[in-house]
Amino acid sequence: MVPDFFHIDDLLTEEERAVRLRVRAFCDREVLPVAGQYWERAEMPVELLAKLADLKLAGGSIKGYGCPGLSPTAVGLAAAELTRGDGSLNTIFGVHSWLAMATIDRCGSEAQKDRWLPAMARLEKIGAFAMTEPEHGSDVVLFETSARRDGEDWVLHGAKKWIGNASIADVVIVWARLNANQVGAFLVEKGTPGFHTKVITGKVSQRAVLQAEITLDNVRVPGSHRLAHANTFNDFTHILTNSRCLVAWIALGHAMACYEHALAYAQKRVQFRKSIAHFQLVQQKLARMLAEVTSMQLLCLRMSQLMDSPRMTAGIAAMAKMQACLKARQVVADARDLLGGNGILLDYHVAKHQADMEGIFTLEGTDHMQSLIVGREITGVQAFL
Repeated sequence: MVPDFFHIDDLLTEEERAVRLRVRAFCDREVLPVAGQYWERAEMPVELLAKLADLKLAGGSIKGYGCPGLSPTAVGLAAAELTRGDGSLNTIFGVHSWLAMATIDRCGSEAQKDRWLPAMARLEKIGAFAMTEPEHGSDVVLFETSARRDGEDWVLHGAKKWIGNASIADVVIVWARLNANQVGAFLVEKGTPGFHTKVITGKVSQRAVLQAEITLDNVRVPGSHRLAHANTFNDFTHILTNSRCLVAWIALGHAMACYEHALAYAQKRVQFRKSIAHFQLVQQKLARMLAEVTSMQLLCLRMSQLMDSPRMTAGIAAMAKMQACLKARQVVADARDLLGGNGILLDYHVAKHQADMEGIFTLEGTDHMQSLIVGREITGVQAFL
């Protein structure tokens, strides 16, 4: 049962509730029984992706092109529920849908949308989004990957890091600098000469996600592969703002999962001749966990209601991401504590969520960067450049 202490369900539309329940049922049936195995092997769950396509969620809020045209709240609920099942699977899907597809929809020409979005909506083609670089994480606007015009083509040179799906994607959206003040985004197809990937190994978080380092060695792409409306930093900032909103929902998903697992465990685990749910300290911890989950649900819901509004700002997205990740990190730690020694076993799910939450904590900008984005908005002073 979905934790809903404040009856937030009443604030959702019928479609939003249906999306949430559909994804939850899918995760209970298909994901939870096998997610730990993929995580332990650090193996991409290809079989689950094929089944996920049947949910018809890819493309999220995009209208047309075979995409579902969901509300921002429905997209967030789907992200939370998919994360509740497995954080790695949600990241794989999110990179494809909420970064790659969203960028093509916002910045692509009609021809580019027609070429890619229908197949991506069916998950027949997988996408990736390449912005972060080895030496440019928080200072993303200073990235060094370059693009120069050569006749009718563009030639890309540089490197990217932490790019989910890059090693298996059919198309990677590569952001590159054209000059000091202008950027562009380019559709680089699988097999393009000079485009090389190396999967990052040794991770203790998001282990089933294939994240890669990319080397662009004078990669030549035709002029038709430059996204038509990606020209300034504002273009990718918009995508990043929406992505940060979804990271808040993802954090909620990890927290919900751990609260649910901890509650079920407390009701079944017998110590001193009765379930540990009888003990005051356990009830206190569960109550505080549920309070944090409830506050995150309200935060994420209001944030999503603002996403299509002129009142939506980068500061709102940053605050939601900052607060949700901070609180989720504590909830998963409390769940780990309640499960005792069993808390480190994959069969009990919580340890995987705790490890994955560490990756989410820095995803789309560290906690420090989110606070500075909020600080800039409330003081009018930029403190990080």
